[in-house]
Amino acid sequence: MRTLIYIPVLHSVADMGPMAAEHNRIGIAEFGNEFWEIHIATISKYWESIDNYCETLKIGERGLKLYQDGMVTDGELALRIIDDNVKMGSRNFKIISKLVNGGAEIIKTEDLNLVNKELEMMNSIPASNLFLLQVLKILVLRWKRLNLLKKRDYFIASRIADTLQQEETGLIFLGAYHNILRKLPKDLNIIEVKEIRKVKKYQKILPFYNRKKQSFKVLTQYLINPISGDSQ
Repeated sequence: MRTLIYIPVLHSVADMGPMAAEHNRIGIAEFGNEFWEIHIATISKYWESIDNYCETLKIGERGLKLYQDGMVTDGELALRIIDDNVKMGSRNFKIISKLVNGGAEIIKTEDLNLVNKELEMMNSIPASNLFLLQVLKILVLRWKRLNLLKKRDYFIASRIADTLQQEETGLIFLGAYHNILRKLPKDLNIIEVKEIRKVKKYQKILPFYNRKKQSFKVLTQYLINPISGDSQ
C-alpha cells in the first residue's frame, strides 16, 4: 500500500512575499493589534506542531516524496524556489527544506498554466484598505474560480497517482480550500495530520471572530495542540 500524509497549509504573513508588510498593516487596522497578534501566534504555533511532527518522520530507504501547493517544477529550480521562500521566512518551506536535506524528494505538483491563471485572477482583486472587505472580495473571487480550482485539484491528484509508487510514502502541503481527497486513487492510505475541515473552518470564521468567539477559541486550541502519534 502507498501512503499520503496530508498537511493543510495555514499561510503566515511571510508567505505573502512582497505583500507581507501591507497584509500585516491591514490586519492590524481591521482587527486591532491584540487580536492580530493572537492570530499570528496561532499560525506560528500551528507550524511549530507541524515541524515537530515532521521531525519524527522516518524517510528510510524508499525515501519520502514531497508535494507542495503551487510547486510547478522539480529538480534544481524547485530547490531554488524552496531556498527563496525560506529566506522570506516561510515556515512551510523551512520544513520542506529540512526534509529535502534529510533525503526527501520534491515532486512537481502543479501545472504552471493553471497556477498562473489563478495568480492573474487574484491580482485582479480591487485594492481595499479594509481587511474584511478584502476577504469578502476573495470569497467572491473564489466562487468565480471554482472551475479552475477543480482543474488544479485533478492535476495534483493525477501527479500523486502517477509518481507515488507502491510501498512509498508521500507528504503533501496543500491549502485547505483544495479538494483532492475524492480524486485520489482508492488504494492510497491517507493520513490527515490536522483535519482539513477544521483548518478550513478556522479560515472561514476568521473575519467574523467577534460573532463566533467560542468556535474560534476551540479551533485555535485544536490548531496549536501537539500532534499525537496516532496521526502517523
